[in-house]
Amino acid sequence: MPANLSPEYKEAEQAFKKAKTKEEKIAALEEMLAVIPKHKGTDRLQGELKKRLSKLRSADEPKAAAGPQSNPFLVEPQGAGQIVVLGFPNVGKSSLLKALTNAKAEVAEYPFTTAVPQPGMVPYLDVLIQLVDTPPVTEDGIPGSMMTTLQNADALMIMADMASDQLLDQLTETRDFLLDRRLLRDEVPHGVNAFTWDRVLWVSNKWDLPAAAEHQELLAELWDGPQLLPISVKNGRGLEELKRHCFQVLDVIRVYTKAPGREPDMETPFVLPRGSTVIDLAENIHKEVAEQLKGARVWGSAKFDGQNVAQDYALQDEDIVELKT
Repeated sequence: MPANLSPEYKEAEQAFKKAKTKEEKIAALEEMLAVIPKHKGTDRLQGELKKRLSKLRSADEPKAAAGPQSNPFLVEPQGAGQIVVLGFPNVGKSSLLKALTNAKAEVAEYPFTTAVPQPGMVPYLDVLIQLVDTPPVTEDGIPGSMMTTLQNADALMIMADMASDQLLDQLTETRDFLLDRRLLRDEVPHGVNAFTWDRVLWVSNKWDLPAAAEHQELLAELWDGPQLLPISVKNGRGLEELKRHCFQVLDVIRVYTKAPGREPDMETPFVLPRGSTVIDLAENIHKEVAEQLKGARVWGSAKFDGQNVAQDYALQDEDIVELKT
């Protein structure tokens, strides 16, 4: 049976051939496996890809006798979602992390103060959003291991220095890097670690400096990319609006639960992807709850408060749900 490989597979195959680091090769192989047509004609090829992927993943792994080791570039997601911040040296990424979170980020005027990803939690409404500062982007790209950080994220934040004479270069080179590494796409196949444009925030910092206003006209004339959210970490301009955008880019909803005859718990919402249903909520609570679920009552998005709904009812942000088991 012929393989009949798809254009998506061939693009991923080309990305694998161009990959320079182990992380980039792993990402390309994972995509090849995700998009390869699943039939008998590709069984052998799938096996070869899995074997090659396993070999790459196991390469350079520490031996058991050496004791447990952790990968500093793998930041486990927490809270409502994880947003990784990218930018050139001295654009203010560490300052932003320090201003918005409880993280003790090192801030200095000299470049490359962030050697490994540094996470912190941003409080917004009644949830926490994880923000991850990263080593800076350069003309040569990023450290190879940082591909792990990017692929693990829920969304990206691109940060540029509005007062810098290299503002346009920072923006275009970062965008081109993401496109070249296939991390930014118009569409992302299921199972592939990449981002659509609506999962990326574009932010311009240092609007407290006079040069920022001068560069605004230049940006309007020459930048053909997404609109930038203006902020100043130094004087606080736009930071509250940035928090709101961080929540929106994650595309999640908050759902509150209540027991029959009791007031709802409005302090600890369940955070679910937008489009989640009653059964998704039940599964998020516990597998047994989902198995025993008969239906639910909903306050908020329902036609009337306390309406009985089916398991496939699509929930909305701030809904209150009483599960029936």
